[in-house]
Amino acid sequence: MDLRWRRVLGSFAAGAVLTLVALVAAVTTLKAQARIARRVIGKPLGEEALAADRVYKKKYGDPIDLVLLGDSIAAGLGADDPKNTLGGELARRLTKATRRAVRLHTAAVVGAESSDLAAQLASLPPAYVPHVAVIVVGGNDITHRVRLAESRRHLADAVRALRDGGTGVVVGTCPDLGALQPLPQPLRSLGARASRQLAAVQRDATTELGGHAVSLADVVGPFFITQPDEMFALDRFHPSGAGYRRTAKAMLPSVLAALGYSRGYADSVPFGHHPPIPEKSSQPDATGHPARA
Repeated sequence: MDLRWRRVLGSFAAGAVLTLVALVAAVTTLKAQARIARRVIGKPLGEEALAADRVYKKKYGDPIDLVLLGDSIAAGLGADDPKNTLGGELARRLTKATRRAVRLHTAAVVGAESSDLAAQLASLPPAYVPHVAVIVVGGNDITHRVRLAESRRHLADAVRALRDGGTGVVVGTCPDLGALQPLPQPLRSLGARASRQLAAVQRDATTELGGHAVSLADVVGPFFITQPDEMFALDRFHPSGAGYRRTAKAMLPSVLAALGYSRGYADSVPFGHHPPIPEKSSQPDATGHPARA
């Protein structure tokens, strides 16, 4: 081998070593930043959300069964009053929109990942078939670096099981982790990109199986970025009561559509809302009552 080729190969090998060192350093830095972020965030809110399950506006009768599945956002961690959890806010808004009672059941668990959805479904009472299920999950998948394909599979399994049982499904896709100020750079930027990728996967998996998807990054993300003091709870990581009110208000159109109450929804979809792929969805009944598949 002549001197010229030895120099080329030497340069290539040196470059490969430097690239490997840079990658190792980057991974080490990100892991260190994640540890720092967890220490900064801490757990000032504890690990259990306020219990909000009850029948809302019982006097209206003909109750709608609403179940919340997923992680701490679905559970309502950060709200200062049970009625201000995501489930409580959605239940109260549903009663006003439908003039029917709403029976709330929260199966969501703080810290849950998409892989925990199956256990949450298994925990539901025997023969319990809710009219509509709201799922919010994904943030912990990002922080624990779960593969996209795995996250999608677990969510799709849950959506499929619910739809096969006749339940309407609304998935609030993964929030924008770039809005989390306690996360240092470049971890925050990487989290923002990863959360957008997961949200897109969740949207596609949900709508392909006849569910409704709501892009939380689009419909409420800007409020959390521009009004962090109001929208975030004490830990600057979970929504406050105001954050849950804003989120419930934003999700309501798709929840009503999943129940069969929004006749013109498919013709004028609100920004950030994604209806089921037509051939996959069931049609609401003619009475305006929730349609079960």
